[in-house]
Amino acid sequence: MATTTEMMRIPVTIYRGGTSKALFIKDYDLPAEPKLRDKVIAALFGSPDKRQIDGLGGADPLTSKLAIIGPPSRPDADVDYNFAQIDITSPTVHYGGVCGNISAAVGPYAIEEGFVYPKAGETTVRVYNRNIKRIISITVPTPDQTVQFAGDYAIDGVPGTGAKIELNWADTAGALTGAVLPTGNRTDYLEVPGLGSVEASLVDVGNPGLFVRAEDMGIKGTETPAEMDSDKALLDRCEAVTKVASDKLGHMAFLTLVAAPADYENHVTRKPAAAEDVDVLVRMIFMGQTHKAYAASQANCCGAAAMIPGTIVNSMARKNISVDGRVRLGHPAGVIEVEVDACIEGDTIRIPRIAVYRTARRLMDGFAFVRKEIFASM
Repeated sequence: MATTTEMMRIPVTIYRGGTSKALFIKDYDLPAEPKLRDKVIAALFGSPDKRQIDGLGGADPLTSKLAIIGPPSRPDADVDYNFAQIDITSPTVHYGGVCGNISAAVGPYAIEEGFVYPKAGETTVRVYNRNIKRIISITVPTPDQTVQFAGDYAIDGVPGTGAKIELNWADTAGALTGAVLPTGNRTDYLEVPGLGSVEASLVDVGNPGLFVRAEDMGIKGTETPAEMDSDKALLDRCEAVTKVASDKLGHMAFLTLVAAPADYENHVTRKPAAAEDVDVLVRMIFMGQTHKAYAASQANCCGAAAMIPGTIVNSMARKNISVDGRVRLGHPAGVIEVEVDACIEGDTIRIPRIAVYRTARRLMDGFAFVRKEIFASM
């Protein structure tokens, strides 16, 4: 392979996981020193630049993601996984949370890269997520002891179908704050400068979630991402609420605006979506923009909140939602379903199982190139 002496090359795999894409890089292929590592990562993605034109980022928060994979650091894990969200317009690398969609690709990657020996039928990969310091159990179809990507399972926001991958997030309940309900309350009133008192539910499963009624932020909850992103005043209100909640928790809170089931338009297909097909409507604000679908890690959090009487999500959801343990969340690109086993006894909340299903696909293997001057600048 012809290369230039001005460049360092780094082995990279690109995966789609759920409704996101990420670079997958082994831990030892990145610098160990944190500041240099982040400079290299930003350069790989082409940040800062709103088009990320000089890197591999896709100029969208859903494609400016990185999974750093290494051997397990715990005896109860098969592989370590550190997730990074790369800012587009600044050289900042965020490690504060985990991406559920990209997590779906970690299982197949771990098997294909030899971290886990596949079983006949299906293989469960115990993934230690270093961001939240908990185990995510990912079950991957492995007929003939090879990873299967083709299948008939469809997820909204991704064209076509693929093999069904299960992610069980039960171990992530209370991961960052120590409790499913970090404040001990099912609802709190946040005093937000410029807005006054805003009622919210704070729930910690996967990533800490902040749930607010869409109507309290001035919208119906059926809007498209483009409509929401064109409303700067709305985004400013959302940012103000998120800051207060994050300060209260001591961790980044991910904001979801929730509304009762209603008919809306799928912004991808431009086809109507029926109220009867969802249990609650969700619109997530992520990296200062409206999520084009819904983060799988927040789907877990929202699904858990829907099962807890007294939360904002439960109050907006379809009645009798807890009958079969299934929660259907209507997001801008369709529906994501969560299976929740919640045990609630007074103020004690246990979640033995909470699962979402995704698909994933390996897109590319090769080398990414970074200027040597980046390594010499520290």
